[in-house]
Amino acid sequence: MLRRDGYVILPDLLTADDLIEIREAVVPLLDLHGRNRFEGHTTQRVYSVLNKTRACDRIADHPRVLALLDRLFLPNYLLSMLQVINILPGEQAQMLHTDDGFYPIPRPRAALGAATIWAIDDFTADNGATDIIAGSHLWGDKTPKEADRTPVVMAAGSCVFFLGTLWHGGGANQSDSARLALTAQYCEPWLRPQEAFTLSMTRDTVRAVSEDIRRMLGYSIHPPFIGQVDGMHPKRLLEPGPHPI
Repeated sequence: MLRRDGYVILPDLLTADDLIEIREAVVPLLDLHGRNRFEGHTTQRVYSVLNKTRACDRIADHPRVLALLDRLFLPNYLLSMLQVINILPGEQAQMLHTDDGFYPIPRPRAALGAATIWAIDDFTADNGATDIIAGSHLWGDKTPKEADRTPVVMAAGSCVFFLGTLWHGGGANQSDSARLALTAQYCEPWLRPQEAFTLSMTRDTVRAVSEDIRRMLGYSIHPPFIGQVDGMHPKRLLEPGPHPI
């Protein structure tokens, strides 16, 4: 289904307790609305989530997601971004886009990245569920049409996993309630991630996360030596004692 449609829904990956813990951790972080139409003027976003709470780590390194990424990308693929997205009532539909479209490599091509969107609230056709265009990951330079949008309806605790070449966008929120979600995006290990985690996260925080997350933050090597620091493996920077950098 993933290779045919460009996406797959993974139901019920988070428990009720997981949802409560995540909500209690991220809701206090919600503040400013989006700065432009893409971010959404009636949407709240939280960046650098891993540096602000440990409650969302399970989003970044869920084993079901990593199993798919292991089949798609080279070893030591990277986390490109982890973000909270809260679409408020009255928000318009987001413009259709692809998540690896900023890498200037012509289509059609294999996906250079993949994304997950996790429903902390139920995703409905009315409250801003992500819209997708199934099969559009196979397109070349074809322009998507608004009429082709289909909402990803899923229960809270579920996740939609899709290829970076799939056309999609946040839906309009025509309900009277907010739609809370998190998105984690990933990329091949030889590409630059969207967030510079080596700058946005303290070394103490990096030490606190799982080995999988640490690797995906860039504390890893893509052979033969992409990612090295002063000629050494970047994990050496996490060891106690003085460092050259």
